Amino acid sequence: MLTLQQTVDRYRALSPGFASPVALSAFGFTQDETQNLFSALDEDYHISRFLHFSNRDGKSYLISGTEVTHVSIDSAIQSIL
Repeated sequence: MLTLQQTVDRYRALSPGFASPVALSAFGFTQDETQNLFSALDEDYHISRFLHFSNRDGKSYLISGTEVTHVSIDSAIQSIL
């Protein structure tokens, strides 16, 4: 599993900038790896407040019991890296 820093770095490589939705499938993990990583991040209060999941067109993943396709990350997450 990636660290928070590695996850944010990968997000930034995939997005035009913070707060832009990125398809979870773009991270290149298996379904289980994606669900486990993002569910773990979503369950941590100090991290989850910076993550915003949405359901758009694309492959769905079950993150903390909710079907989602995309994630966006606030730039303020840098304060905890």
